[in-house]
This record gives sequence, structure tokens and C-alpha cells, in this order.
Amino acid sequence: MADHESSKINHDNHLLLDQPLLRLPCELLKKNFRAAHFTFEKDSTFVKNLLKETATASINGKTSPQDVVKNLDTMLTRMRGMKRKLESYSEEESSIYRQVDARVAHLKELSTMHTVEDIRYEAWSRQRLDRLVVDYMLRHGYNESAISLANERQMQDLVDIDTFVAMDKIRRSLENGSVTEALAWCSENKKALRNMGSNLEFMLRCQQFIEMMRMGKQLEAISHAKKHFIQFRDSYQQEVHQLAGLLAHRPDTELEPYKTWYSQERWNRIADIFVEAHNKLLGLPSFPLLHIALSSGLSALKTPACHSSQATSSSQPSHSTSLTTNVCPICSTELNELARNVPYAHHSKSHVEHDLLLLPNGRVYGKARLEEYAAKAGLQPGHCKDLVTGQMYTFDQLKKVFIT
Repeated sequence: MADHESSKINHDNHLLLDQPLLRLPCELLKKNFRAAHFTFEKDSTFVKNLLKETATASINGKTSPQDVVKNLDTMLTRMRGMKRKLESYSEEESSIYRQVDARVAHLKELSTMHTVEDIRYEAWSRQRLDRLVVDYMLRHGYNESAISLANERQMQDLVDIDTFVAMDKIRRSLENGSVTEALAWCSENKKALRNMGSNLEFMLRCQQFIEMMRMGKQLEAISHAKKHFIQFRDSYQQEVHQLAGLLAHRPDTELEPYKTWYSQERWNRIADIFVEAHNKLLGLPSFPLLHIALSSGLSALKTPACHSSQATSSSQPSHSTSLTTNVCPICSTELNELARNVPYAHHSKSHVEHDLLLLPNGRVYGKARLEEYAAKAGLQPGHCKDLVTGQMYTFDQLKKVFIT
């Protein structure tokens, strides 16, 4: 059994991984409020102006009673439309608050646990793993599987299905050669994207221009450039000049950079730019949370010996595969390559074994462990075996290790 220090739950470290759990609802609340405020300001201003114009014209006798009634009907229709929109925003806000309550309760449950040996921690960590798996599947477009798992585990309020499904719909539309939905999204988030310095809208306008040129619609392309590129000419001067050069080159040109501009691979790059902007706007990490959690776990277990040349020596393939899988998770065939590029963990406290002995091959083990392993393996007295490589030695060949 682990000692008290190693089994103690570090709540701060847990919350580092779960930051997006609360950050995303906050960002969605701000976005929802901005949309509701914009709708209210736009429609109320329209009604106020129309009411003022109608009243002034009526007093001056410049409008007929029929026109006054018609304007009043227009104002009522506009207000009813605004009411429906605001009700929709209100329902969205209530849904987000429900998610916040569920997520706060989920994290509050962790605060009542203090060690991993708490019987409740296993169920809580299992639910967190399910959340990470759903997040991973949503980011990779496995929406139906993600929804099924969320419904099965009854954790719809703990995962961000609607957000990722909407993102995936726009990403797929870009990969299929359509910018309509992405441009609508840019319009909704125009101010935030500008503050971020995102080039997404510019890239979408560029692609519209390119597709017009690809279809031979040069006049339309020129009109499009005059309308949309003028606002970007200072920020993206070189790109605008290159796009102007497309007017003199056909889609089958081999001359760079025009060949690259005409490349169909641009659609995938634009889709990646959209996903990056979407995640940054909502405060979501660029990588799936499952990758972050897995990397942290691999790093915590990884030691320099896990990827030493001896552990992967071709001279002992059978021993390396069978023994290391039982001894160390990082040395297993499933995780060894995956953990190769993660850093070693920083341990402030040493947990080395007592009576360390150095084997001729450079590996170090505790004397008690070597003796126990030798007894289980039925070795002759005075002999021992490397737990990883399986190499045989006598205890006389070992050297005592001292750590200062």
C-alpha cells in the first residue's frame, strides 16, 4: 500500500486539468449575453426610430392614418420577433447555468476526498475518464459515439456536446469546399476574432476569390476583391499582392506561389485555422484533454531506464517484451513508444530502494528485490537476474551503490 504522501490527492493539480470544465460555460454565457444585447439594441433602435418618424409625420399631417397603422403593425411584428429571440437566449442561458451547477457539484465532490484510497474516488475518477473520452471523440468527429457514451453515463451536463458538434459541422463544411457557415460564424464573433488577431475571415475571403478564379469568373473575383480585400491590404499586403497576381495565372499553373494558392489542400488548412480560432475564442485547449492527462501520467512513471538501449536491445527480444511488461508500464510494448518523447517527472522526494546494488550492465536494484526475484525464479544460491533484461549474474559481480 502506498504511503500517506503518495496517496494524498492534490486538488490543485486535478483542477488544472479540469479548468475547461468551468471556463467554457463562462465563455458561452458571455457570448450569449452579447448576442442578446445586440438583438435588443438593434430591434429597439429600429422601433424607436420608426415610432419617432411616424409620430412626427402624423403631427405634421404628412402621413395617412392607414400608413400610421401599417407602421404600428411593423413595430409590433418587430417586437414580437425580438421577444422570440430573447426567449431563445433566455433558454440558452438557463441551460448553461444548469451545466455550471452540475460541474461545480462534480468538482465539489472531489474536494471532500483527501486520498486516492477513498472508495468514492474510484467512481469519481472513472466519471472523469469518461468525460475525457467523450471530449476526445467529439474533437475527432465521432459525435454519435460521444453522445451515446454521455447518455449512457448520464453526464450530458458535464460534457460540451453542442459546442463541438457545431464546430464539427463548420469544419466539415470547410473540408467539403464551402465557406458559408464559417463566414456566418465569423460574423457572429467578429469583434472577438479581431481582438485575437485571427486571420480566419481573411483566409475565407481569399478562398472565395480563388474559387471564382478557378471557375473563370474573373469579373466577379475583381468585384469581390474590391469589396473585401481593401480592409486587409495593410495587414496582409503581401498576400493581397499575390492574390492579385492570380488574375494572370490559370488554375493549372506550376508557378509558385500561385500553384499553392490554387491547391485543394488549402481547404484543410483553413479548416485547421477555424478549429484553432474556435478553441482559442472559447478558452479550450488545442489538444484533447485525454492527451494531456495521458502525457502527465506517462511522465510521472517515466524513468531514464525506460528507454535505455538495454531495454530495447535486439539481443534479448523475448525477455524484454515479457519481463518489462510486468515490471514497468512505460516499458510495456503498448506504452513504450508513446512515452518516448514525454519529459521525466520532477520528484521532490526520492523513493529509491534500500541497499542498492549496481549490476555489470549498469542497472540498479535493491538487494531485497533481487533476492526475492531470485527465489521466485528458482535460481541457484548466490545468483541473481536482471528484472528487465533477464541477464544472469552472481552477487559477487555486483557493487554497492551509495547516494549522497
